[in-house]
Amino acid sequence: MKYLLLLLPLLVTSALADDAEIVASTLILEAGGEYAEGAMQAVHEVILNRADKRRLTPKQVCLQPKQFSCWNSGKYRKLIAKAKAHPRYAHALSIVHGKRTNITGGADHYHAKYVKPYWAKHLELTCTIGQHIFYK
Repeated sequence: MKYLLLLLPLLVTSALADDAEIVASTLILEAGGEYAEGAMQAVHEVILNRADKRRLTPKQVCLQPKQFSCWNSGKYRKLIAKAKAHPRYAHALSIVHGKRTNITGGADHYHAKYVKPYWAKHLELTCTIGQHIFYK
């Protein structure tokens, strides 16, 4: 049962969106309103770094429970539609299909400046971009 719950987001979204759409939607929902240079690229780096470490696809990383707060509601269709309607969605897709960057210095975690997650004190701060702080 535990494994079914972990796979549920992937099963639900597999028919709704391909990998690039899920990752681009994550970039929009997490940092689409962030206009600091490199903000969405930095979130993309975190996704790719986690995928490498966890041996998962970027889509699987995005939809893991409690990893990216934008998906916590489980309203996948609504969230994907919201992301696709965002004026920067094409830019998010270009990041997903573009060259891999490393502006975060290998970060695999981040949070908004206004929160203080318990896990941050155990990680190395790599950079701050706009309203997000990045760690590895």
